Amino acid sequence: MGVEGTWEYFSNLVNKHRKKKKQMQTVSLKVRMDCEGCGRKMKQIMSRVKGAKKVDVDVKQMKVTVTGYIEPKKVLKAAQATKKKVEMWPYVPVSLEPYPYISASYDKKAPPNMVRSVPNTATITETLVNENYVRMFSDDNPYACSIM
Repeated sequence: MGVEGTWEYFSNLVNKHRKKKKQMQTVSLKVRMDCEGCGRKMKQIMSRVKGAKKVDVDVKQMKVTVTGYIEPKKVLKAAQATKKKVEMWPYVPVSLEPYPYISASYDKKAPPNMVRSVPNTATITETLVNENYVRMFSDDNPYACSIM
C-alpha cells in the first residue's frame, strides 16, 4: 500500500460521512390569499424555510413558488402553518394534458391556458366475447347465422 493507496483510503473514508446535497427544486403551491398582506405574510414564512433561495408570490393567481434546496413536504407543512387553505399547484399547461376538455380537468378558476392535472385512471381492457356469438355471426359460413 503506497502513498496513492493511502490517499485513496482516506479520501473514501471522508466521503462516506459527507451528506449528499439536496437537488435544486421548484415547489409551487396554490394558497388562498385575499390581499397583498396575505402575500407578504406567505413570502416571509416561505423565505424562512431552510434551503429556500427564491420565493415568488402571485396574489392574483393565488400561487406561491419556492425555489431552492428544499423538500416539497417541508414547504407544504410551513405553508399549512399559516392556517390558510393550501395545496400543491394542480394546474398544467393545456398542451401537456392529453384530454384537456373533460369535466374533471376543466376549472373556472384556472389561469389562462392552464387546466387541472388529472391522473390517467381510464384504461382500456379487452373484453372476452362469448364464443357462441362469434360462431353465430361468422363471416366464414353464411348459413351459420341463426337469427336470419
